[in-house]
Amino acid sequence: MAFLQVQFLSQTLAQGCSMNVILPEAHHRAPGSSQGFKAPYPVLYLLHGASDDHSAWQRYTSIERYASERGLAVVMPAVQYSFYSNMKAGYDYFTYVSEELPRIVQSMFPVSDKREDTFAIGLSMGGYGAFKLGITCPDKFAAVASLSGSLDQRWRLSDKTTFFNPMIHRMAKLTFGSYEEYIEGDDNLLRLLEQRIAGGVELPKFYHACGTADFNYELGREFKDAFEGRIDLTYEEEPGAEHVWPFWDKYVQRAMAWLPLRQYEGA
Repeated sequence: MAFLQVQFLSQTLAQGCSMNVILPEAHHRAPGSSQGFKAPYPVLYLLHGASDDHSAWQRYTSIERYASERGLAVVMPAVQYSFYSNMKAGYDYFTYVSEELPRIVQSMFPVSDKREDTFAIGLSMGGYGAFKLGITCPDKFAAVASLSGSLDQRWRLSDKTTFFNPMIHRMAKLTFGSYEEYIEGDDNLLRLLEQRIAGGVELPKFYHACGTADFNYELGREFKDAFEGRIDLTYEEEPGAEHVWPFWDKYVQRAMAWLPLRQYEGA
């Protein structure tokens, strides 16, 4: 596998941006095969959480090894504390991640541009981002996965909530605006998903995993209760697991094994 650290200019954000990229190499063989993986490669957009950056997955997991077993290109972008959203007072990060970034990646690297080869996985804030990509752009993603995802932002916007980090409340306001704006807007994934279902839109596969001791646990349960049986949802929880990297390292492997990767010719 090749590991690349990429700095480039985003026209959407009007600033320099960073991403880490892992790419299969032609001589790398598929497990149990004498053939190498073939380009264009399926691509996974792997999204970081609120307090991390594009280097976190590389530093705290063995993501390169996990990707090498599947011939999977992995793109890890930096999005700051943006919730992968077009901020009410800030940058258009959702437009960047959903439109500009894939174009840049496809122009630079031998990755597939097909829906069936495109996936997103994220942790915490990145779990919200992955589901947002899948719900908002169902024509672009075959499967999306949330690990300890913060799938509903209402609690972040409530003035009655006590935060362990006041920056969370401040950034949520800058991103989503008021509580009322969030409830009625497309940043509200529950509302948007209800609209997609009612409209008969072909949706991607969804995967959500969370520990029962995680502060986002109830958000995942509410999502499961609302949509299980109505969408293609795989749900897992681990008793006693918290909002920590050992959980995400374990479950990113399970999520990657769940991805509907196509078999390659010669593999």
